[in-house]
Amino acid sequence: MRTSSSSTPVDKALAERAEAAYLGLALGDALGATVEFMTPREIRDKYGVHKEIRGGGWLRLRPGSVTDDTTMSLSLGEAILADGGRVEPLSCAMAFDGWMRAKPVDIGNTVRRNLVAFRRSGEPVAPPSEHDAGNGAAMRVLPVALATLGQPDAAVRAAVRAQAHVTHNNPDSDAAAEFLALAVQEGLHGGALRGVYRRGIQPFVQKSPVFAYRTRRRENPSGWVVETMQAVLQSLLLTDSFEKCLIDVVNRGGDADTTGAIAGMLAGAIYGHDALPARWLKALDPVAREACATQARKLVALTSA
Repeated sequence: MRTSSSSTPVDKALAERAEAAYLGLALGDALGATVEFMTPREIRDKYGVHKEIRGGGWLRLRPGSVTDDTTMSLSLGEAILADGGRVEPLSCAMAFDGWMRAKPVDIGNTVRRNLVAFRRSGEPVAPPSEHDAGNGAAMRVLPVALATLGQPDAAVRAAVRAQAHVTHNNPDSDAAAEFLALAVQEGLHGGALRGVYRRGIQPFVQKSPVFAYRTRRRENPSGWVVETMQAVLQSLLLTDSFEKCLIDVVNRGGDADTTGAIAGMLAGAIYGHDALPARWLKALDPVAREACATQARKLVALTSA
């Protein structure tokens, strides 16, 4: 999918786009968490259009707080950095287990079940399951995309599956997570939305038609990765800015923190740092903001090591 690769030191533009993708993930997470599990009608009745980072929601978050989408990504990124850029299943499983032991504000049922199984067995790869097609592996894939920049597509896909199969060993989950990693990389290399569509979205849906998104507007998307991706792709392609994309997707309700996070990483990579609303960055939890920005730069620096 990528149009170029490089062994030269990471340039400023690439590092800034990587940072924008990571901050975009956190912004979408924080924005969407307020309306997670609400329907579009409930959102309209309470907020009109929900477009500010204000906290609250069913988790009763402080304004700017993030959820498992961001914190699990950061845990994965730390494991990758500790392994010198490699994505090792056991290291990923241990990182996720440590994250769960720290009592995160939220955790998906599939993630919890398979991490408990890892504790008992020591086996870092969950068994294949038709029931594990949730969005948990896709939401945290960004660190893999950043750490594998410049590598062949096959290597990127293998790295994506290495982290995904700790909790989600499912072909639909794999397809979504692999697409996201490659699409983010296309954006990081300067690919505009039209290019990401032509070289990423279009072939992805052709290869995996279950993700077709043109049939009807996907509102109230569940945690099933197919509905998640349908909502994200619709919002991305129906809008022309980072802010409009995220507002559109989270106002669809449902699993809004995750649709927001995934749309945010894609839109951040495509539109860049200058497109991130200053008021949202100011509202974002400063610890999360710094952690995302710092880790993004460390991960892309691995490509020039």
